[in-house]
Amino acid sequence: MSRAGLLSLQILVGVVLLLIWHVGATIPIFGYTLLPKFFFSTPIDVASRVVQMFAGGKIWGHLYVTLLETVLAFAIGAAGGIAIGFWFARKPLAAAVFDPYLKMVNALPRVVLAPIFMLWLGLGIWSKVALGVTLVFFIVFFNVYQGVKEVSPVVLANARMMGMNERQLFRHVYWPSALSWMFSSLHTSVGFALVGAVVGEYLGASAGLGYLIHQAEGVFDTTGVFAGMVVLAGFVLVVDWVVTLVENRLLHWRPQSAAAQA
Repeated sequence: MSRAGLLSLQILVGVVLLLIWHVGATIPIFGYTLLPKFFFSTPIDVASRVVQMFAGGKIWGHLYVTLLETVLAFAIGAAGGIAIGFWFARKPLAAAVFDPYLKMVNALPRVVLAPIFMLWLGLGIWSKVALGVTLVFFIVFFNVYQGVKEVSPVVLANARMMGMNERQLFRHVYWPSALSWMFSSLHTSVGFALVGAVVGEYLGASAGLGYLIHQAEGVFDTTGVFAGMVVLAGFVLVVDWVVTLVENRLLHWRPQSAAAQA
């Protein structure tokens, strides 16, 4: 299928969902409103609120705070996951020693860490960044670790027969093998970095999209809550698009799928 056809189907799905939402919230069916406005608002009201937020300038400062927290959490968590993932994959003894501790920390619910980070780091951006890092790190770490471990022994043996040293092996064998795994994790990590920032803002902050959503929820402003969620969704799509551009740049050697070639 061509890209235009795929985009058309994606837009069609969105239009159908919005239509169902609008009909369910505004048109009674057998005398019963399926999606009461008080609980679900309407697509038109939400879109109008989003426009007002941007036109009035209210959203920009909060969006900047959330963007900064998300980018820092994403960058620090991804860098740490990549570095430690490579190191553990190349050091089996260290990986075996720390394996139970990593699994134990990864199993902890991140929400319970948010109050601790706020106690340690305050209500500023760094407590939100720390929460986001805990979400991003493990996703990237496990994918990079697995990507390096999945290197073909035959390829490694041939590379060593050709006289490659460890530095050359890292550049020409391990790194290309891990890239696909790494970018797969980065696409997921973008959303989790944002989740960490927003959850931290929701629990305690004076700025950010999570703070706006919490304020709207506190006065039962369903339209404001959905408007904040729409802005968050658009923000994630933009950041994910940037990650895709970087991925396509670094993985230009990778064979394209049939859908991408169409």
